Amino acid sequence: MPRVLLLGATGFIGRHVLHRLIQRGDLEVVTAARGALPSSPWHVRIDLTAEGSGAIGGLLAQTAPDVVVNCAGLVGGDPADLAAANIDLPAALVRAALCGPERVRLVHLGSAAEYGRVVTGEPVTEQTPTRPVGVYGITKLAASRLVCLARVAGLDAVVLRVFNPIGPGSPPGNVAGALAKELLRAQAEGDEVRLGPLSAVRDFIDVRDVAEAVHAAAFAPVIDEPVLNVGSGEGITVGELAKALTGIAGYTGPIGQADTGSARSAAVPWQQAEISAIGKALDWRPAIDLATSLSDLWQEAQCRT
Repeated sequence: MPRVLLLGATGFIGRHVLHRLIQRGDLEVVTAARGALPSSPWHVRIDLTAEGSGAIGGLLAQTAPDVVVNCAGLVGGDPADLAAANIDLPAALVRAALCGPERVRLVHLGSAAEYGRVVTGEPVTEQTPTRPVGVYGITKLAASRLVCLARVAGLDAVVLRVFNPIGPGSPPGNVAGALAKELLRAQAEGDEVRLGPLSAVRDFIDVRDVAEAVHAAAFAPVIDEPVLNVGSGEGITVGELAKALTGIAGYTGPIGQADTGSARSAAVPWQQAEISAIGKALDWRPAIDLATSLSDLWQEAQCRT
């Protein structure tokens, strides 16, 4: 059976990718992450950022995958930690994949943060200039460029630039996850919901649709494009997202603004993906609407409390 090595399998996107891969039933899936993962039949518990550049080569040699999916990385923290997780690890992965005895396909998850500030009203294509405005976006862009250079050197690889993933399991660092957490707090304390700025426009994509895109990229016969956007193709304001989720939660109280929000968000007031390229390359399109994403997110958030 084909074998897939999934890095970052315990993360928000990684867990959903694992579920999608296991659904097939005709794959061997090897997972790797810093934490334990009892649901994985073959799991390697390893901190690849701490073990050094040789660790990823050893992992590839040990597992001999046909496909490597890299969902590992950090979205926040110290710049050195972000660089280690988002640049050094992908660099070591690319080097090991190029130098290994077997040909593998690499599916690397990038981020819409690589685009940074774009022209308001113009959908973001894969050719849109990349102007990241924060350390996270800079580190993700550096990794994407490494992967693209590796393609030139002969690596079978693709970068999936994921916009704003939402859905069940959304973490507090995710805008939808943060909103769900705040709603639960407000309901428990009889308080108002307090949010940051609501005017920014974002492209929200269900995490299960992201997992489907990863699956398609892993097993497509050929991928001619080095970078593919993964989004819904629609932009809505954070305020519209909040209104939809509060309605699902049955919250009728006031919504106040708690702070001015992050400088990174303020610097990127608008983003909406153009997704025709991934449709042509992988025959992929989003299938889960926003209402379903938010309903499932809210149901799961309540179960965790």
